[in-house]
Amino acid sequence: MTRRVEGAALAVILAAYLALAGLYAVRTPDWQAPDEPAHYNYVRQIADEGRLPVIAPGDWQQDYQEHLKASGFDPALLDRLDTVQYEDHQPPLYYLLQAPVYALSGGDLLALRLVSALLGAGAVIGAWAVVRTALPGRPILALASAGFVAFLPQRLSIAASVNNDALADLVVALTLWTAVGYLRAAPRAHPLALGVLAGIALITKTTVYFLAGIVVLAALLRWRRERWPRRVAAAHLAAAILPALLIGGVWWARNLDTYGGTDFTGLARHDAVTVGQVRTDEYIEDTLGDSEQQYVENLVRTTFHSFWGQFGWMAVPLPATVYRALWLITGGLLAGAAIYAWRERLPRALDGPGRDALIVFAAVILLVSAAFLLYNREFVQFQGRYLYPALIPLALIVAAGLRGWAGLVFGRRALADWLPLAAVGALALFALIALERYLVPNL
Repeated sequence: MTRRVEGAALAVILAAYLALAGLYAVRTPDWQAPDEPAHYNYVRQIADEGRLPVIAPGDWQQDYQEHLKASGFDPALLDRLDTVQYEDHQPPLYYLLQAPVYALSGGDLLALRLVSALLGAGAVIGAWAVVRTALPGRPILALASAGFVAFLPQRLSIAASVNNDALADLVVALTLWTAVGYLRAAPRAHPLALGVLAGIALITKTTVYFLAGIVVLAALLRWRRERWPRRVAAAHLAAAILPALLIGGVWWARNLDTYGGTDFTGLARHDAVTVGQVRTDEYIEDTLGDSEQQYVENLVRTTFHSFWGQFGWMAVPLPATVYRALWLITGGLLAGAAIYAWRERLPRALDGPGRDALIVFAAVILLVSAAFLLYNREFVQFQGRYLYPALIPLALIVAAGLRGWAGLVFGRRALADWLPLAAVGALALFALIALERYLVPNL
């Protein structure tokens, strides 16, 4: 594949993403995306009051919020919508970026959604760049990874809403791109850049705090491989850690001053305010009759469903037959990835930086999965989107799975390279069908 053909394929993927994300932004009814009113109100408070909000009692109104969702956000009930403010503890970067858009558009919801969708495009390009840098001789894997990130229906729905997930995805992509470039000693990937990106992650969303550990891991891996003297390793680690602590420390100091104690993230205040949110121990004991097995089954099933597509406030699933097909496809993709690794002799066939990049990707999946499971030990939050910080490594597994089966069937012929792209094209069509046949009619 020539660079020109690769660039054209990436441009088609990006254009298709922008078209689909725009459709999701326009066609999804107002407020019918998870937590959208609360995220919108964070932006509004910055734009109207010129200050960062503080989460306080009354920001979470369980009965009112349930009535809103049950009524499909009936306009007759929206007179108090501006009091839904339970996301006020979130790190501020996304909301600061959106505040000028709010001011210039007069608070137009669609304008804010479209900016989120545009931020989400960065993760699509980033997925290609990350895989292309980590595995430079395998452009099809990079393109197919970008396509999976672009066309996953649930991610399209989230990225096209007012929600800080789109910016978090972009920060993850930029940090991983810089980390794999750093492993290859690329001039652009100075350890100071890693530290700044980790600091940006700390003021973006707590679900991407793991990136601070990833930049340290990248420095340690390169130290091990290049056998640096300790003073060189210490200089790299300091450059990666100190900027992150300085940037994140400003936000943490504000929270300590605002919320007191040791609540540097504001999460303790959030947990105290959100009275009535379903707790895991109560759910197991009261709803499931102490059945931990049923809890695990519900967690796995609902997380899988909502990873692919379960729209609105988790109220609009896809048909059961679709999920059954997706289970089979997922199993097939995992098998295909194993076939690809076997046929390509991975990771032995990779150079040192490539093998280290795979270690970084595995660490991302493990850290994100661990954070998701820990969160669900306290609250019932079976939402697959909480796994999206690991979406780029997961997309690489999908791409490898597609290429594995294509290579097994068609060998070294060119068709084996293009079939993975045809598959992500089919995913784009599926995303459009999910929007028009399931999301819009049921919301």
